Amino acid sequence: MGLFRRRRRSGVVSRERTVDPADLDHLENFVRTRRGVEAYIEPRTTVTETTVMLIADDGEWTRRRVHTPEAARRFAHKLAIPIYDVRLMGYPQRMRDYNERRKRRPDLF
Repeated sequence: MGLFRRRRRSGVVSRERTVDPADLDHLENFVRTRRGVEAYIEPRTTVTETTVMLIADDGEWTRRRVHTPEAARRFAHKLAIPIYDVRLMGYPQRMRDYNERRKRRPDLF
């Protein structure tokens, strides 16, 4: 068995990891405690499942797995935040600026 694969009871090998309810709690808490949060759907890749990235108005961000892009959309609609497909929109400049500030001054974060 490979390092990153799990064997299901059926004997089928899977790389999928289930979405932990704590992940959704984390995302909801991020939305409740930040201003101007927007969601970005990140597509499934060969390495990761579908994820949703939340980005606040100051550029702070967090990312967690979701079951499907549709689940990410339902999550965003439930919390009344805008949601975008990162393949179409790209990441906002404020996120890159936030990452740059963190690199220059890690002691502030």
